[in-house]
Amino acid sequence: MLNDQPIRPTIPAADLDRAKRFYQDTLGLKIAEEREDGIAFESGETTFYVYPSAFAGTSQATLAGWMVSDLEGTMADLRERGITFEEYDMPGLKTVDGVAETETVRGAWFKDSEGNILAVAQDKSA
Repeated sequence: MLNDQPIRPTIPAADLDRAKRFYQDTLGLKIAEEREDGIAFESGETTFYVYPSAFAGTSQATLAGWMVSDLEGTMADLRERGITFEEYDMPGLKTVDGVAETETVRGAWFKDSEGNILAVAQDKSA
């Protein structure tokens, strides 16, 4: 039924204009479609949808993440664009200079303009 259908992540925004500026200007993503009820952004071969919601920024979990080939380079570029990476120190997750490592992946988390948690990660085998 759904196994052969594309999935489209959706991310809430308290202020759609502010979120548009963040995703377009700060992250450099291209708008695929803009409507009154939300904005679709292109990222790689996928799109995701940002829509107005009073519940934006309330999730304590990662809403979306990008797999990158150069984590340090990506983080440096994002820092130049004003992104601040989160620091965590909890059971099973500790960051050093914004980066956490597992046996297979290195990752970093940041918040969008709406307080939603996003991530960038690199496979250690890459």
